[in-house]
Amino acid sequence: MDIISIIKYVILGIIQGITEPLPISSSGHLLIFRELLNTNMFNDLNFEIIVNFGSFLAILFIFRKDIITLIKSFFNYLFGNKAIKKKEYANFKYCILIIIGSIPVGIAGLLLKEKIEAFSSVKMAGIALYITAIALFLVRNIKGSKKDNEITYLDAIIIGLIQAIALTPGISRSGTVLVGCLLCSLTRESALKYTFMLYFPVSVGSFGLSMVDIINNGIDSSYYLPYFLGLVAAGIVTYFSYLWLSNIVKKGKLWHFSIYCLIVATFVLIYFR
Repeated sequence: MDIISIIKYVILGIIQGITEPLPISSSGHLLIFRELLNTNMFNDLNFEIIVNFGSFLAILFIFRKDIITLIKSFFNYLFGNKAIKKKEYANFKYCILIIIGSIPVGIAGLLLKEKIEAFSSVKMAGIALYITAIALFLVRNIKGSKKDNEITYLDAIIIGLIQAIALTPGISRSGTVLVGCLLCSLTRESALKYTFMLYFPVSVGSFGLSMVDIINNGIDSSYYLPYFLGLVAAGIVTYFSYLWLSNIVKKGKLWHFSIYCLIVATFVLIYFR
């Protein structure tokens, strides 16, 4: 593979890394860049899975302590005595909230996958980015009060249903979940954490299904280097992109991304009219 092609794969990894944590839709941006660059490399399913895995590893690293604590608490509650159950209940309940919040998107993904793929186009991504922009703008002044241990099962169901909407390319998963969390009166810090806790079950399920295709189809050895560089680029950029998002959310400036989505959506609908 020539150096120009390798650079293109690295650039795609960087795009994935920037857009995955931010509420601007990574899938929508990949559709847009594919059309702008007039290239089929964005249709490389294996590479898309790999760069998404790079982002997954970065976010897993960021939340590693929370995840380890939750997993320990989950099993301690299930198999511990009454004293341990009482101590671990809050974290156990949070695990259940993550499961409940992940169910709607899992069901929607399995039932509507083919329809969503047929529905995907750059123009629809532009329209979806308008929806993302409006949603982010509407919650700009909301300051919730619920902390992690105050999230209810109803909150989890509502947020989970909202997350399912984000299966449409152009509607940001992190953006819609953040909006749902804020509408359910979570604090900005709790909203950010729950948003990315819900990211893990969705990603693990998606990777599990996708790995079957990779194993069956295999990967050409000439793609090992660009795939690896794309994965590394996606992972590193995702890490810093999340830190930037975290700072913006805590300052209550999520609406800045609303302006960005509005600009990109307008450009897409004018350019690809």
